[in-house]
Amino acid sequence: SLKSHENTQNALDTNLNKRTKSIYTPLELQFIEMKKQYKDAVLCVECGYKYRFFGEDAEIAARELNIYCHLDHNFMTASIPSHRLFVHVRRLVAKGHKVGVIKQMETAALKAAGENKSSLFSRKLTALYTKSTLIGEDILFKQLDDSVDVEEVTTDVPDNYLLCCCENGENLRGRKKDDIVIGIMAIQPTTGEVIFDCFRDSASRSELESRVLRLQPVEIILPSRLSDQSEKLISSITSM
Repeated sequence: SLKSHENTQNALDTNLNKRTKSIYTPLELQFIEMKKQYKDAVLCVECGYKYRFFGEDAEIAARELNIYCHLDHNFMTASIPSHRLFVHVRRLVAKGHKVGVIKQMETAALKAAGENKSSLFSRKLTALYTKSTLIGEDILFKQLDDSVDVEEVTTDVPDNYLLCCCENGENLRGRKKDDIVIGIMAIQPTTGEVIFDCFRDSASRSELESRVLRLQPVEIILPSRLSDQSEKLISSITSM
């Protein structure tokens, strides 16, 4: 009996908003669990015929999209109609945000006919977008209504490269101080283009600089360990 009471108390503590002392709704608990997995993304959560933002994500959406944000139970919330999802995702990504799309994994009709019709809709992340990975046809492109300007959703960045680089300074013949071998790979998801190169560079990192400036990537993935020279160069380029 005591163990049962402790389990019940732990469940209540988990479902309780310590600030407001009110119980989280099942949808809010579902959002909290998803946000733990994708802390750095603005999450759009499908709820029927609209997508909702919660908490800080709602405040970001309200600021960037110029939409209304209000307090609903335990979270600030904002919403957009589902047929406008792609337009708003593009706007958030253009502002530098990573955007995650959370979709319902079951329809209302199937759920009503099933045994779990009174339970919460199951949802999961189906897409995660950044500047280099946003592709026009990904999000409900065929479901856009006539009020959406086609040019507004089909104009992609001409060269939205995602660049990855790594380096190795060991076992180089005739190696001078700070010389290094650098490997890069650039991918453009909109066209499927892949560029690969491997080259030897000096302490000035002039070869790396020329390639980065030519490709103009919108995102760069770096290894956990990077030489000071390479880090300074990439930091100076991205700051511009």
